[in-house]
Amino acid sequence: MIKCKCKICGKKYSYNRKKGHKKTVCNSCNVVLFRRKRKRMAIEYKGGKCVFCGYDKCQDALGFHHLESEKKEFGLSSSTGLCRSWEKVKKELDKCILVCANCHAEIHAGYPSGMGLGC
Repeated sequence: MIKCKCKICGKKYSYNRKKGHKKTVCNSCNVVLFRRKRKRMAIEYKGGKCVFCGYDKCQDALGFHHLESEKKEFGLSSSTGLCRSWEKVKKELDKCILVCANCHAEIHAGYPSGMGLGC
């Protein structure tokens, strides 16, 4: 086994190709990078901005709201939701709208921006 040091977090780890490790990034950081990339893909798939106010600056402030909660198969904000196959993720995204954190909170609080969505 080769001893490596992660270029992101500095953690020392043993490289094991059979386990899917990389020589430059530890597995923990690799998973974080994958999830960020997948969220960026999902945001782009849904138009790249909040459907209500147009916010598009920080992907951490954007999320997905299911229009019909009874048809929800899995959550997209959970750590495992975006790690499923891209086809399954797209199928779930088709049941959602892209909203910023503020508009999402207003939807759940019943404010006018979320009216008419069946929420």
